[in-house]
Amino acid sequence: MKKFLIHLFLWIIAIVITLFSAAYQRRTGPTYPLQGTEIIDGSAVDYILTRSHGGAGDQIIQLTTTDTMIVATLVYRRFKTNDSWTRIPMQRIADKRVAALPHQPPAGKLEYHVELEKRDTIVSIPREENAVTRFKGEVPTWALIPHVLFMFFAMLLSTRTGLQALIKDAPLKAYVAVTLLLLLLGGFVFGPIVQKFAFDAYWTGLPFGTDLTDNKTLIALVAWLVALFAHHRNPKNRWIFVAAALVMLIIFLIPHSLHGSELDYSTLDS
Repeated sequence: MKKFLIHLFLWIIAIVITLFSAAYQRRTGPTYPLQGTEIIDGSAVDYILTRSHGGAGDQIIQLTTTDTMIVATLVYRRFKTNDSWTRIPMQRIADKRVAALPHQPPAGKLEYHVELEKRDTIVSIPREENAVTRFKGEVPTWALIPHVLFMFFAMLLSTRTGLQALIKDAPLKAYVAVTLLLLLLGGFVFGPIVQKFAFDAYWTGLPFGTDLTDNKTLIALVAWLVALFAHHRNPKNRWIFVAAALVMLIIFLIPHSLHGSELDYSTLDS
């Protein structure tokens, strides 16, 4: 009974750590929407500025306000270019202000903000830096869901394996095998498939590029393979699996899509 409770406790810890890291990675990533409420001349404007758009068609941007006197303008240009700013008046549809950012090639980015005007007051949303949105191709559900699930459970099993390694003489072989299997399926089978649909490239990490998402997945795999090799040479070395689990945890705390695939517009303009 005591042994069962210990393992149950370790599973609970692993699940909590994995859920926290997944939520933190998602919410701190550059594709997480900017949302809030802006006040202009006493009137509230609710906004959600999306920073990622998948599939065909333009990216719809909309605000919500009941004040009919507020005039909203969507202002955008291609990211990291010297393009002139394009200004689009946002249409009033009931209590919404609606406009669209034009569709871009895969990995193309637009920087944008919304200008609100009422009487003599002008407010920008966001107030400081522009929002940056990235366009991508449509990823089919049959590829995306397995990728997300395999990566989530790889993180869960990695954490659980690290905790298992802290228990003297507790079995490790099955934990390590499942961790590696899930990581390979999520990061190196379905990951490249998702990447191909989204950005028209199977792999943009080393040695072909600097995509941080691909590279951190590669580092996680290397860490676990090194741990497996070291343990094979010295079966008493259990701490190497704790180290591998920590490496994977640190890596996956890095915000998702940070320094991800990005189209260089100069290659299209030349």
